Amino acid sequence: MEIASVAAGFPHSQTFIEVKVAETSLAVLDGASEIDIVLSIGKLMEKKYEELVEELQEIKVACREAHLKVILESGSLKLDELRIASILAMESGADFIKTSTGKQQPAATTTAAYVMCNLIKEFYVKTGKKVGFKAAGGIVTTEEALDYYCIVEDVLGQEWLHKDLFRYGASRLANNILTEIMEKPTTAF
Repeated sequence: MEIASVAAGFPHSQTFIEVKVAETSLAVLDGASEIDIVLSIGKLMEKKYEELVEELQEIKVACREAHLKVILESGSLKLDELRIASILAMESGADFIKTSTGKQQPAATTTAAYVMCNLIKEFYVKTGKKVGFKAAGGIVTTEEALDYYCIVEDVLGQEWLHKDLFRYGASRLANNILTEIMEKPTTAF
């Protein structure tokens, strides 16, 4: 059983690095096998890239064997900022890059997904490391989910289309799909 935990000052990442590392360490010690953190948008906007990388690397070390998913809040970023955020997260050890917490609007967009998937592909070609992609925030219909699925398939290929490399973070989506399958209102999530 996999246990995911949000840590490191979720959802705004506005706390001290010591707190972020401590939260991550405690979550892992309590059994978390995945840690979701939000990239520090403030440091990104201030172009404090070195500090941002150091922070992400410290959190990655605190993850031990747990996977690190870095949430970029892509809806808050211009495309060049999204590019920088994606690259810094992957170079700092992220196992997944994720579009959004869903706490801000806009959240996930297909444009951001396309950019992020292309950067994942470039990173893989350059390093040989497969980084996962998670679309989250505002994906509520089967049609929307298929849009993201098609982007991942088109850009990254079939080998990314499994839970180790591609996920949705959308409980409303899960409930809507279950409702369609069960042919009655279902709220399992």
